[in-house]
Amino acid sequence: MRHTLPIAPQFYVTAPQPCPYLEGRMERKLFTALQGDGVEQLNNSLSQQGFRRSQNVLYRPSCSECSACLSARIDVSAFSPSRSQKRTLKRNAHLERRATSPWATEDQFALFRRYLDSRHADGGMADMDVFEYAAMIEETPVRSRVVEYAEEGSNQLTAVSLTDVLEDGLSMVYSFYAPDQPQDSLGTFMILDHISIAREAGLPYVYLGYWVPGSQKMGYKAKFSGLEIYHQSEWKKMTDPAQFEAAVHPLSTDPIAEQVANIQLPEQPIHRNR
Repeated sequence: MRHTLPIAPQFYVTAPQPCPYLEGRMERKLFTALQGDGVEQLNNSLSQQGFRRSQNVLYRPSCSECSACLSARIDVSAFSPSRSQKRTLKRNAHLERRATSPWATEDQFALFRRYLDSRHADGGMADMDVFEYAAMIEETPVRSRVVEYAEEGSNQLTAVSLTDVLEDGLSMVYSFYAPDQPQDSLGTFMILDHISIAREAGLPYVYLGYWVPGSQKMGYKAKFSGLEIYHQSEWKKMTDPAQFEAAVHPLSTDPIAEQVANIQLPEQPIHRNR
């Protein structure tokens, strides 16, 4: 019998690309592969440190000019819906939720294309074909679900979320919805419903991805009570969005080597080879 430890994850940095949130800035990401033994523990640990999953990769913004992309999550116990959010729940009460295994379908892809063509026609995902979409949904080494929303008694999809189930919450990896129903606030509705799912499952958080101070695209996230922001290596309650404005300053980013050194890795399990 032999005891071995898995190799510690290696971290890399992407080449700079134009930032989609702040005009004139360049975006860079710190990432590591999500593979081998202990992927669930690694995904849990790094998600709690501001990382996000994309297929078999975990990444976190690591720009040289600012640190404006801040990971956001909702503390379920501290959340209370606003009047507007209560109206959103009421407007969408006719939708049925279906949680399935991470399997791509033609109906999902048709809705996905409608959403991209309407909302993100010039974005980085605009040219995704059905095979790339299937890879986004199905290439997951961790516990994931596809949460679909459809008209009651109908198979007509209205909204979809690819969601990871973490040890301390739900991580909404990617969501899309019918773009021709802006009055229904479907993006907000899916977040509200995931808060309900987390509460029912006894999970304390819903991870929303990134929030950017001053970004209109990201402003809706600050409207959820119980919001927490991962800033300067710790989760902080959102009391005033202005408290994070310093994150856009060019001197707000630590050197890459220091960032990697401060990442807390999970305890590596011992494997027994017979």
